[in-house]
Amino acid sequence: MITADRFTYFINLNNLFSSKDKLILAISGGVDSVVLCELCKQAGFDFTIAHCNFQLRGEESERDEKFVRNLGDKYKVEVNVKKFETEKFAEENKMSIQEAARELRYKWFAELASDRWIVGYDKKQIRKLMRQPRTITHVLTAHHADDNAETVLMNFCRGTGLWGLAGIHSSYLFVTRPLLNFTKEEIIQFAKENNLKFVEDSSNSSSKYTRNFFRNEIIPAISKVYPQVKTNLSDNATRFFDIAMLYSISVNEVVKKLLKEKGNEWHIPVKQLMEYSNRALIYEVIRIFDFTEKQIDEVIKLAESESGKYIDSPNSQYRIIKHRHWFIISTIYSGGVSDILVIDENDKQIKFQLGKIEIEKLTSNLKPQTSDNVAYLDAKDITYPLILRKWKQGDYFYPLGMNKKKKLSRFFIDQKLSKTDKEKIWVIEMNKKIIWIVGKRIDERFKITDKTKSVLKLTYLPV
Repeated sequence: MITADRFTYFINLNNLFSSKDKLILAISGGVDSVVLCELCKQAGFDFTIAHCNFQLRGEESERDEKFVRNLGDKYKVEVNVKKFETEKFAEENKMSIQEAARELRYKWFAELASDRWIVGYDKKQIRKLMRQPRTITHVLTAHHADDNAETVLMNFCRGTGLWGLAGIHSSYLFVTRPLLNFTKEEIIQFAKENNLKFVEDSSNSSSKYTRNFFRNEIIPAISKVYPQVKTNLSDNATRFFDIAMLYSISVNEVVKKLLKEKGNEWHIPVKQLMEYSNRALIYEVIRIFDFTEKQIDEVIKLAESESGKYIDSPNSQYRIIKHRHWFIISTIYSGGVSDILVIDENDKQIKFQLGKIEIEKLTSNLKPQTSDNVAYLDAKDITYPLILRKWKQGDYFYPLGMNKKKKLSRFFIDQKLSKTDKEKIWVIEMNKKIIWIVGKRIDERFKITDKTKSVLKLTYLPV
C-alpha cells in the first residue's frame, strides 16, 4: 500500500531530491500523475506543474489540459502548459508520433530545468553565485514499476545492451521518478482511498502503439504461464542495474587507459584495443562519441585497413580515422570539416578549418609558378589516400632544396613564425611522409624534375 511515508522513504533511500530543491511535476491528468501530485502534497513538498498538450486527440487533448489547470487551482500551484504540433514535427523529422512526442516533451522539460537564473549576470557575478548554495531543479515523472517491467521486455525484444536490461532509472540528469518502486495496482488503490479524480486517455486501450501492445497483449499473455512476470521483470532490472554499475567501474578503468585526449583529438592504440578481443569494450569506447553498436564490425574492419580509411558517427559529429597504429577520433565541424581529413584519388577539393585545397592532375609540360600557396608534386611518387592534418611535435620533412631532414619545429623557428602562426599550420602526409607544409614548403623528395610526366597540383585557398 502506498503512503506518504513510503513515498518519502524511497526518495530518501535513493537520494532523489531534498525539500530545498525545485520540483516540476510532469502531469498528464492520468491516474499515475494525479497520484504523484497528491503524494508530493501529503509529503509536504513544494512544486509546480508542467503539462504537455500534443494536440493528437482533438477535444480530449483540450479536456486534459483543462483538467490539469484545475488541478493547479486545487493545489494552489503554478501550471505551465506547452502546446506542440506533434504530427508536423514527426513528419518533418521522419520519426514516429511516439518518438516525436518523447523528443518534444524532454526538450521542453530540459528548458524548464535549465539554470536560467544566471542569464543577465557577467562572469564575475556568475562565479560568485556558483560558490553559493543553490537549489537543484528536478522534473518528476510518474513512471512506476509496471512501466519498468514493460520497458525491460521491450528493450530485450528490440535488442539492447546491459543498461537496456536495467530498465528505467529512478534518476537521470534532471528527470526523477519517485513512483518507480510502486505498482500500477497500488497507484489505483491509492487514488480510490483518497477519492482522487483523473482523466482517461482513450488511446491507452489501443494496441496501435508499441508500449500499449506489450501492456495490453504481450504481458497478459505471458502472465498466464508466469503470473509474477511483472515483478520478476522489475526485480531483474534491479539486478542488471547493480551488475551494470560494477561493469561500468571496470570498463571505465580500461577505457581511461586506452583513450588519450590530445588537443581536439582522441587517440587509441589499435593493437591494444584489438588484443582484448571484446566487442563490448569496442562499443564502450566508441559510444562516447555517438557511434552505435551496429558499427562495431566497421571498427574491427577499420583496424585491418591501411592509414587514411575512416568511418563517421551516424550524426556526422565524429570521425574515426585509421592512422598508422592508431585510431584517431576527431570532431567533424559544419560542412564535414574535421581535424584530420582524408584525400582520396578522385577528390577535386577538400575543405578544412582554414579554407580549402583544390586538387588538379596536370601534364608535365608546364612551368611551375612560384607561390607558397601552390604545390606542384611529381604524381608518380604519390600514393593514396593522403592525410590532411594539423602538424604535431616530432614531425619532420626534407625542405625543398635540401637533402637533410628537418623537424618542423626547427623549420618554423627559421621561418620566424609566431606561436599563433604555428597553431595554424597544417600538413599533407602520405605513408608517414609529409609532402607539403600547407602554404609554406613542399618536400624535396616529391618535387618536379625533368623526368616528371604527370603533376599533382595543390592550391591552398585561405578563408
